[in-house]
Amino acid sequence: MFGPMFGTPEVTAATDRTAWLQAMLDFEAALAAAQASAGVFPAEAAREIVRHCRAELFDADSIARRAASSATPVIALVRDLTELVGPSAAAHVHRGATSQDVVDTAAMLVVRRALETVVADLHEVARQCERLAREHRGTVMIARSLLQQALPTTFGCRCATWLTAVREATAALERVRRERLAVQFGGAAGTLASLGADGPKVLGLLAGELGLAEPVVPWHTDRTRVGELAGALGTAAGVLGKIALDVKLHAQTEVGELAEGAPGGSSAMPHKRNPVDAVLVSAATERVPGLVSSLLSAMPQEYERAAGAWQAEWEPLTELLGLIGSAASRTRHLLSDLRVDADRMAANLELTRGLVMAESAAAALTPSLGRNDAQDLVGRLCRQSVERGTTLRDELLDDPRVRGVLSRDDVLGATDPSAYLGSATAFVDRALAEQEEC
Repeated sequence: MFGPMFGTPEVTAATDRTAWLQAMLDFEAALAAAQASAGVFPAEAAREIVRHCRAELFDADSIARRAASSATPVIALVRDLTELVGPSAAAHVHRGATSQDVVDTAAMLVVRRALETVVADLHEVARQCERLAREHRGTVMIARSLLQQALPTTFGCRCATWLTAVREATAALERVRRERLAVQFGGAAGTLASLGADGPKVLGLLAGELGLAEPVVPWHTDRTRVGELAGALGTAAGVLGKIALDVKLHAQTEVGELAEGAPGGSSAMPHKRNPVDAVLVSAATERVPGLVSSLLSAMPQEYERAAGAWQAEWEPLTELLGLIGSAASRTRHLLSDLRVDADRMAANLELTRGLVMAESAAAALTPSLGRNDAQDLVGRLCRQSVERGTTLRDELLDDPRVRGVLSRDDVLGATDPSAYLGSATAFVDRALAEQEEC
């Protein structure tokens, strides 16, 4: 019922039962090929094993049911694979490996394949942020602090902030994918004792077969790789959740500065135009911290092989990949058709009748009056503006003390939001330049 809201076909296909099964079989096939290359057993036996390492030859439901009796699906898988291959190859199936070698390596393969889609979507999110930052570099809007109107900024500056965060989160995921996804091969106790002196050679060949990093030592109870992955996925979720939250806030009826191109409706209120993409991104990313916590909590593991903590990783990792995939895809769609109402942004700048320019006015008065007197004077004029229903500009123009040191043009300049943007456009340009270098 809820799956399509929190997943994508691509990431689901990369993380579902069949994907995990095939990844485990990929390990067995690569292990056979590596051992044949190392001269551990005949190449003909390896070819026989490789030929049968195809998910469609196995009953995934049966393997899953039988897994409960041993706390791992690998025992059932290896038994089925052994029965499929010819007698001459049967003795060489899974040689030297342990269940954790299979599942840990399969996890790395599943992650690598899922991240292909996730990273591609994140790059597209960055491109959409870049486009919006460029298009709205000078679109003036009100910045908000503690949910209250603060100072003028530009929507382009907001998008530049999104862009930088997305780019950095994506780079962290790419680094994990490129450097930290490693093969697992340590045998029963991390010593590869059954292979004698051939263990390190087979390890290197196995890593090469799978295109994964070769670890210095087996990492059965060293879960730093999983922890780094969890942190990178959690950070990406936080970045996407931030974008979704901003869109939801700006899409409120009372704000009305942003709208989704294809908003959702209501079962009861025909007038509703709900920001559904942003809502679903938020719903996905808000589940992520708990999953990240589960993976981090499982890092302390007993001795050379864990009793439960390792098994605790499998489902949170799978769910985490699905949620990040969904959030990245929906954020890409959200931004590609985001409607920006520059007129509403301009109108909202005037909601306080110029009070948001108080800092600018005080700064203009400070050289002549000193900081404290300038602050006190502008504060009094702000209160008068609220009491009288006038604008801050009117109060400044009518005040003799102000007019004694500032001309009319000075006051107009000090109360013009577009003239008090500081380095907003410069920051946009910096973000765009950085993006072009990537």
